[in-house]
Amino acid sequence: MLKGLDPLIGPDLLHMLASMGHGDSIVIADANFPSVSVGKRLARLDGVGTTEALRAILAVIPLDQYVEAPVQVMAVVGEPDTILPIFVEVQGIADAAEARDVKIERVERFAFYERAKEAFGVVVTSETRLYGNIIISKGVITPAGAA
Repeated sequence: MLKGLDPLIGPDLLHMLASMGHGDSIVIADANFPSVSVGKRLARLDGVGTTEALRAILAVIPLDQYVEAPVQVMAVVGEPDTILPIFVEVQGIADAAEARDVKIERVERFAFYERAKEAFGVVVTSETRLYGNIIISKGVITPAGAA
């Protein structure tokens, strides 16, 4: 355990997050996601849901403030405009972490997989709700006093 870190942020995930640069993205994947075949790097959060993982991760990294939609979710197949309850939770977590309205993009399933293949890594959760997959882009941490 480390002081000041959410206990969900274990050594593998901490290393992954610390190794990312601004603009790098990670996938927070549900239990059904093809994490091993898609991910370059994996960190497991067994017994944890997507939204709990997102909350812990956004406590230590900022979202990319230079892209239109730093958060992406997998759109419902055949119903791309559907907003599931998990999407509402993701929106609330992202907005609270950033203290601003964060744009979330819904991405078609196979396009989401292609974006996931380019991600820095995948965080594997035990989320059982369908469409519990998120891609987040890491932002810049500015020095104290810098604009």
